Amino acid sequence: MLPALRRPRFFYGWSIVAVGFLSHLACAFNMSSTLSVFLKPLTEDLAVSRGLFSLLRSGEILISAALAPCVGPLVDRLGGRWLMAGGALAAGVGFVLLSQVDAFWQFLLLRWLLVTVGGVFMCQMVVSVTISRWFVRKRGRAIAIASLGQGVSKVCIPVVTATLFAWLGWRWTWTILGLVTLVLVVVPALLFMRRSPEEMGLQPDGAGESLETAPAPISQGDAAAPPTSADKTIWTWQEVLRTQTYWIICFIYGMANVGIAGLNLHIFAYVTDIGYETIVAATVMSLIALTQLGSTLIWGMVGEKIEIRRSSMLMFLIQATGLGLAVASRQLTPIYVGFLLYGIGLGGSWVLQELIWATYFGRASLGMVRGLGILVTYAFGAAGAPFFGFIHDATGSYLSSFVMFTLALVASAFLSLAVRAPRKPPVAG
Repeated sequence: MLPALRRPRFFYGWSIVAVGFLSHLACAFNMSSTLSVFLKPLTEDLAVSRGLFSLLRSGEILISAALAPCVGPLVDRLGGRWLMAGGALAAGVGFVLLSQVDAFWQFLLLRWLLVTVGGVFMCQMVVSVTISRWFVRKRGRAIAIASLGQGVSKVCIPVVTATLFAWLGWRWTWTILGLVTLVLVVVPALLFMRRSPEEMGLQPDGAGESLETAPAPISQGDAAAPPTSADKTIWTWQEVLRTQTYWIICFIYGMANVGIAGLNLHIFAYVTDIGYETIVAATVMSLIALTQLGSTLIWGMVGEKIEIRRSSMLMFLIQATGLGLAVASRQLTPIYVGFLLYGIGLGGSWVLQELIWATYFGRASLGMVRGLGILVTYAFGAAGAPFFGFIHDATGSYLSSFVMFTLALVASAFLSLAVRAPRKPPVAG
């Protein structure tokens, strides 16, 4: 009888999580919540409408969506080491060059060709797929801890960028963000990122036993934690596209991305439009980010303990309640309380979105599956920014778009319950 393998004191997977944390920290520089702080000064200086400026974000999301199915298989084959380092280099240089633009088309091209492309290689999908390979039982908390980097950044970024803008102007602010991106991601990715625990002679979660003899993950309903056989199932893209599970997940988390990419871009402007000072708008953005930060780890634990489709439903309902409360009154207290609840729900969107793909499709083809998912969910996100922007241009208000999005969140909550475990078609012959 072979002696039991000893578990190392420190599981290397937590180093992967640490690099993921730094990457998420820098990736928040490219997000709608950061760009929203620059919305008014950039549209004024570059002489562009809010609706047209919103198309910038839509183009970024569509580029990310188009690249994701190509990048996903690269993550499966190569891991995230060189992808993240190269992506961070491109994004950092792109941020620095943004400080030199004199026209909107220049700003747009730099964002699309350098910042966006670099972000695809260094950000969410590459990080989450790699972490999902290193963890199974503790996947929720591992993804949540890495996602805290995004939360920390989003808590600080609205106030920090608003302060830097007041002191140095928007040009120097972009330069600083670019230099920070280079420092935070390039070297750590090269030193510490590894493709999977198996290539280092380890097992997911740092288990001492092999996957074949390890006990099955804790059951959470029909597919919240897949058995090891399902976890190693290899999917083709044709098989994935033929599953109902793929399309339902794409729809519900596509709706979540409408808010992440679209609503977040306009919240800062919304608060100032209804009569509050920019510092109040900045504190609202920081409040959303703070509650997102504070709830991220909790959502990771919830995703491990509660069936993933039910935890998704809870997340959507909390977001819908918060947003409905925020737009129901122009008094500051309900605005703060509403966006606090919205931020709590937002804290679950990144974590649960990653968990649900890994839960239902396993680890072996996760990069490819995740890339296909991003292709659709990002298309929803791409529609978000102009949806809010052009409705504002047409009506002079964000109210109708905010109400419609709230109703869409409610619909997504109940549709979450329709998700079922996909079945791989039997091999012919």
